[in-house]
Amino acid sequence: EKFLPKPSAPFSTNSYNAFISPNTLNLSSFTKLMKKLQEIHPEASRDSIVDALLEVRKNNKGILSGLSINSIVQRTSVIL
Repeated sequence: EKFLPKPSAPFSTNSYNAFISPNTLNLSSFTKLMKKLQEIHPEASRDSIVDALLEVRKNNKGILSGLSINSIVQRTSVIL
């Protein structure tokens, strides 16, 4: 009995993708995007980059999916 695997929790870290809306960036894309924008705009704070990303999303009918990372970077850079 000690050696039986424990059942996984319904909200384990491996299942988070199932609960994210398809209209949001996944975490690795967001991380890449933030890194790229911070390299291009070292003077911008993380908060100002996030605000600009939210504005890009608002200007694109409330979604970022369907846009390439390069397109998001370009649009965000215009705002910053």
